[in-house]
Amino acid sequence: MMEKKMKTLFRNVDCIQFYVSNLEEGISYYCKSLGLRLIWKSETSAGLSMDEDITEVVVQNERRGLEIDFKVDSVEEAINTIKEAGGQVVIGPFDIEIGKCAVIKDPWENQYVILDMSKGSFITDEKGNIIGHNKSE
Repeated sequence: MMEKKMKTLFRNVDCIQFYVSNLEEGISYYCKSLGLRLIWKSETSAGLSMDEDITEVVVQNERRGLEIDFKVDSVEEAINTIKEAGGQVVIGPFDIEIGKCAVIKDPWENQYVILDMSKGSFITDEKGNIIGHNKSE
């Protein structure tokens, strides 16, 4: 008998964030030298796209360190599932431009971020500057 497949909590890896001391130099390194494409940009961060992946590389100059962000359908619901499974919320949930976010720790002390897009996605101009938001449906 075949078991029913459980729906995964994580939809996909939303992004991997790298700290760069200078945002323009970081964009140049990853785009001009390594071939990624700029898809959005704010004063402190930029989203870069790979050829065949929905995961972004985000360069940012606010926090040192590597960060892995998982997209979920709902941060609030995901927190309940994570707590029931033995994980813990380190920070959050809190609002971000596109939705909600939380910092999570699993039972082995691995830390990661979960986020949802409950407020919608970015609208950008031809240079990738954020000029608005698409509302979530």
